[in-house]
Amino acid sequence: MRYKFITVVLIMIISNSCSTNKYAASNKKYKQQAKSLANELKKQPAGIDSVKNAASWAGTTNFSMRKPNLVIIHHTAQNSCDQTINTFILPRTEVSAHYVICKDGTVQHMLGDYLRGWHAGSGKWGNLTDINSVSIGIELDNNGFEPFTEAQISNLLVVLKTLKKKYNIPTANFIGHADIAPGRKVDPSRFFPWQQLASNGFGYWYDTTQVKQPENFNALQGLRIIGYNTRDSIAAIKAFKLHFVQQDSLPVLTEADKKIIYDLYKKY
Repeated sequence: MRYKFITVVLIMIISNSCSTNKYAASNKKYKQQAKSLANELKKQPAGIDSVKNAASWAGTTNFSMRKPNLVIIHHTAQNSCDQTINTFILPRTEVSAHYVICKDGTVQHMLGDYLRGWHAGSGKWGNLTDINSVSIGIELDNNGFEPFTEAQISNLLVVLKTLKKKYNIPTANFIGHADIAPGRKVDPSRFFPWQQLASNGFGYWYDTTQVKQPENFNALQGLRIIGYNTRDSIAAIKAFKLHFVQQDSLPVLTEADKKIIYDLYKKY
């Protein structure tokens, strides 16, 4: 009898541990929304109002899913991974990311790569203005005032390698939230190791040891060619420095800064 009781207790413990998922309600809503989108994809194109549409629909067989072409890196500006995940599962917050990487390196893949996340907000990179529609958002658990952990960066590099290979994302298209939203966003912070990412093929870096900058070089024009929105030149300079000259936050361009911009813009 005693052994039977112990066996029943063990079964209950194992059953509960396997079935419990604190995100079950959110996961259910995710599946419902994904199913709704899948049903939308199955629909026959409806044609255009106020024009003469063909009498018989001819559906092409030559198509595939749209795929992401940018990766935007963020820091969460929150105090824990759980806090961020809980923020992203609440409908009222209207914010999300495809991946969240915790301080211990744990990767939470919250949203399918082909789905449009709500992470970028209003922004511009080159001629792109709807950043969410072409990008994957990655949030790193960090309050913005501390270095990123080795485990985070190590697993971030693994994620980036996977995404770059899977979607053929260009080297230049791994950027930060501050890059696309100068003056509005400052993430990832100055602690983020952009040079380390560039050395692994994710974004560009510079080498000005033999750079000879032309006398008539327009540095702001160079920033625009790289991708920055230079409508607010001070904000653009600060965003550039947050990424490439992290020890200097002054909103002015030195001769050294101009050399960096010249070396970078030639890569774009």
